[in-house]
Amino acid sequence: MAIDVGESDFLFVLTGAGVSAESGIPTFRGAGGLWEGYRIEEVACPEAWEADPELVWKFYSWRRQKALACRPNPAHVALAEVEKRLGERMVICTQNVDELHEAAGSRRVLHMHGRLFQSRCEKCERPPFPDTNSYETLAAIPRCACGGRIRPHICWFGEVPFHMEEIFAALGRTTVFVSIGTSGVVYPAAAFVQSVRARCGKTVYIGLEAPENLPLFAERYLGKAGELVPRLLAISDL
Repeated sequence: MAIDVGESDFLFVLTGAGVSAESGIPTFRGAGGLWEGYRIEEVACPEAWEADPELVWKFYSWRRQKALACRPNPAHVALAEVEKRLGERMVICTQNVDELHEAAGSRRVLHMHGRLFQSRCEKCERPPFPDTNSYETLAAIPRCACGGRIRPHICWFGEVPFHMEEIFAALGRTTVFVSIGTSGVVYPAAAFVQSVRARCGKTVYIGLEAPENLPLFAERYLGKAGELVPRLLAISDL
């Protein structure tokens, strides 16, 4: 049992929270997906930042602390190995803000929702910069040279995802689309499968739970990503 990726194929892999969850990263979808009683939509939006930046940074400081203790699982490792074989014929587009793909060795990764361990100014065009610090109080939040507050480099609800031009260019080349551990409810990512399907590309879903857009996938494998991905994308088959 394997996903057929030929010598002329371009592989687009979309990863969601289900992949990171197997490494211990908390998820916020479904029952119990709360942080200190708040829904993620209440602390991950521009309105929350304007109203209470201390609360927002407490949330992301907590997420940073949790993520620092997590390690790549076999799904991350398998994808990194596939990338070594396919090179420029593969891209990973992730909805996750952790850096577990990079920790496993992947280099062609597009973080459409931002990166947890980067920060940026809320006002000026200073590029995002590496940041693993925690900011637990309003006074601790750094200021940019321009005077703006430093915010997490995260695409919040209501903001435009990052790297969309590169993502759509990659989707235009895609012949094999594999979605792993996604919910199928967050757009625009949930619509990527449609664009590949419309061009008769192969569409595959792998994950523990069925996503909302499951009917759009021609091949469906329900189970743990850490168990299925190494088998379905076996190096010997590429």
